[in-house]
Order: sequence, then C-alpha cells, then structure tokens
Amino acid sequence: MPHSTQTSELPWSSYQQAQQVFDSITPEKTTLDELHRLGIHPEHTPNVSLLNHTDVMRRLAITANLDLQFLPPQVQKCIASHHSCHAYEIEQKHLDHQRHGNFWMDFLNFRRQTNTLGWQFDALIIMQDDLVVYKLWSGKPNILLQEEERSPLGPLQGIGTTQWRR
Repeated sequence: MPHSTQTSELPWSSYQQAQQVFDSITPEKTTLDELHRLGIHPEHTPNVSLLNHTDVMRRLAITANLDLQFLPPQVQKCIASHHSCHAYEIEQKHLDHQRHGNFWMDFLNFRRQTNTLGWQFDALIIMQDDLVVYKLWSGKPNILLQEEERSPLGPLQGIGTTQWRR
C-alpha cells in the first residue's frame, strides 16, 4: 500500500528529544550562542522563525485591550526595549501517512483507509539582546489520525462533476 512521510527537516528525531533540548534552556542564563550550539538557529535550522518585538506581542495576543501587566516581568521589560527584543519560534513535526486495507479497493478508489502517526513540537524563546528571558512550549507528543474514504462508485465517482466549457 502507498506510504508517505511528512517531516519538517528536524534537528531532533523525536518529541522527547526536542523536549530535552527545550528543557536545557534556562531563562536569564542561556545565551544566544548556547541556543545555536543546541541546534536552534533560524539560518541553519529549518522551521525556526526569527520574530521581532511586534511579532512577539502578536504571538502573546497583546492587543490594545490587553494590558502588558498580565505578562511576566521579563517579557514586559523585553517588549518595552523594542529593538533589543526578539524571539525564535520553533515549529517541528514528523508525520507518517500509512494506507492499509484491501489493495484493489484502494486502487480502484472504492475504499481508502489511512493512519497518520507522528508528533509535533512548538516553542517560543524570547530574548533580550543575547540572553533568553522567557520560554514557552506546546505540542502533541503522540499524533494518531484515522481516516476512511468511501466512494460507492469507485473510479466512476467523479465523472460528471466537471463543467464543460465551449
């Protein structure tokens, strides 16, 4: 059966490994050079974005209606410093799509069954100048999606749905 893999070019081979690297980052101690040695570098690591202070505010949902006082003091100070405040946003995922079931039913488009397995890790690392001041993460350590498509007419299912133009 067909099989496909969707992977962000990853410096980490598993969710646990990404979590370990993230856990080794200590706010108010970890420097920009240390982040780069850990493999977190937007110029060399795919799917790591460099954010400016306004992007940081947007990610933290700071609007005109929300006061900065709800944020941790380190983040408030960083945002107030404007140009010396920046962040790395990490979006890493690995998904395997595996089709299973009866080959002929799948091939003739009567019934397709697909399992998607994998993981996703997202993080935000906020820095003032060259020092990490705050970190935040989220993720899905265990993704499992099951999809089933049924087409009673099989390969004839789509015939007649396109419009002909003269």
